[in-house]
Amino acid sequence: MNSTPLVALVGNPNAGKSALFNALTGARQKVGNYPGVTVERKSGRMALPDGRPIELVDLPGTYSLDPASPDEQVTRDVVVGRQEGEKLPSALVVVLDATNLDNHLRFALQLIALGLPVVIALNMMDMARRDGLTIDVDALSKALGVPVVETVAVRRLGMDELKTALATVVGDGTRTVRAGAPPEHDIVTLQRRARAIAVAATREESLARAWTHRLDAVALHPVSGPIVLAVILFVMFQAVFAWSEAPIGWIEAGFVAAQDAVGAVLPTGILRSLLVDGVIAGVGSVLVFLPQILILFLFILLLEASGYMVRAAFLMDRLMAGVGLSGRAFIPLLSSFACAIPGIMATRTIDDPKDRLTTILIAPLMTCSARLPVYAVIIGAFIPARDVGLGVGLQGLVLFGLYVTGIVSAMIAAFVIRRTIAKGESAGFMMEMPRYQMPVIRDVAIGLMQRAWIFLHRAGTLILLATVLLWALLSFPQSPTGRDQVRYSAAGRIASGLETIVRPIGFNHEIALAIIPAMAAREVAVSALATVYAIEGGDEVQTERSLVGRLRGRWSLPTALAFLMWFVFAPQCLSTIAVIRRETNGWKWPLFSLAYLFGLAYLAAGFTFWAATALGL
Repeated sequence: MNSTPLVALVGNPNAGKSALFNALTGARQKVGNYPGVTVERKSGRMALPDGRPIELVDLPGTYSLDPASPDEQVTRDVVVGRQEGEKLPSALVVVLDATNLDNHLRFALQLIALGLPVVIALNMMDMARRDGLTIDVDALSKALGVPVVETVAVRRLGMDELKTALATVVGDGTRTVRAGAPPEHDIVTLQRRARAIAVAATREESLARAWTHRLDAVALHPVSGPIVLAVILFVMFQAVFAWSEAPIGWIEAGFVAAQDAVGAVLPTGILRSLLVDGVIAGVGSVLVFLPQILILFLFILLLEASGYMVRAAFLMDRLMAGVGLSGRAFIPLLSSFACAIPGIMATRTIDDPKDRLTTILIAPLMTCSARLPVYAVIIGAFIPARDVGLGVGLQGLVLFGLYVTGIVSAMIAAFVIRRTIAKGESAGFMMEMPRYQMPVIRDVAIGLMQRAWIFLHRAGTLILLATVLLWALLSFPQSPTGRDQVRYSAAGRIASGLETIVRPIGFNHEIALAIIPAMAAREVAVSALATVYAIEGGDEVQTERSLVGRLRGRWSLPTALAFLMWFVFAPQCLSTIAVIRRETNGWKWPLFSLAYLFGLAYLAAGFTFWAATALGL
């Protein structure tokens, strides 16, 4: 039996582990594959100061002992003694990046908890000094309870000291007791402990790093962190209404002037109706919400550029772990707030197929920007623009509640899916924390212009096409009496059939008509309502030209609230369904998504309508 001690070299990716392995073993290396997997096994020989030989194996870089890939699976199995053809290591050399100590310490804490002898190689010390960092190695060693050695692998500095430290902990190669299972620690707990140790051990650092740690002490605190996140989101939704009121008024006035100008030039007829009731009324009713969309994305861009968005992902990881998802799902779900399509495509970064499928199925529940015009017009029409106290607007509060409802519903759906059709353990997730920085105004401006262009392009193509098509279906055939044109039209007759299905949940004929073209794009629901009421009004002088004003008094409050809840859950545009089909390679999951989302939308709208009616609203 080979009694040469085996020492495993482990650490996060980009910690300098391979450079350290080369410095210790030189040309005495062998490369092969582990049995049963296509994962490279790289080993080498080295001698300790007392002449004892040891075998050093360079394990694939990983962030935790919760594997999310075959490479990470091998690393975990080797250090706990489960890897076929590999004996249990006599000791571990854990390589840490000294410039990113608090993040790399998370994995080190998991490894130390296994109970194997450990030596810490504090690598890249030259880079740390360049950044103004002074690390107290003795304090770090005391906090971790294991030897810590400073190294600069690329310059072969600290190699003798590392070998000396290994000589004091490595055995004779006959260790047979398996490593213990790592204690249960969620990512948030590991991060806090790692950060606390890093701050004990760091004697001097640059001003930027010092401020990062001070801010993170609040932003990542178990109590203050979620409060800060909730306050930021709350202020964001308040601003969506408060800051957009004036520019929305300007845009509305511009479209009213355009309608008057076209109406004054063209005689009564099909062309005038097409331009005034179809194009201007329909598309204009969507474009007025451009300021709100830009305000929403202004906050998102600022949070991303400042470095806070990753902290938000970190705070959300514990919640997501509770429903069976890992933090890897956060970024795709966050992307879905802009549009579900890039969010679903971003799930390609998730290794676990069940994790990825669950994320795809709940992504449509994230409140995309296309829903904002629908929310804004209904809230503006039926929720009073008043304060509820402390300067908090009721309209912004309702909007905040709709976003929270979507998030909570997605988490509940994930919990159910992960325990039924996508059973399995969720993989762990580690993330790098960037430094805080001031957003670059130019970059933020470019991001806003890109978002504005996307919205305007969508309004000028898909929404315009859908609006004109709807206008045609609403205008023909023409009523012989000139009355009840909407119900007499082709679209009206289709909506009358759908109305029998949605009437129990409080929907009227106009809503039944609007939710059909909304499958093309969420915003079309707004342009559809605007076109319906424009055609319904005919050539009569209308005292209220905005859609918000026209809706007031036409719907009951329970109906308006039910309509909002429908859009929280109902499937998104057909493009989203097409992307789900492409990403899942078939129609099974897109059809499942349609079925469960429509079912939730119907039940949620119905419950809201019935409850609001029972309460006398």
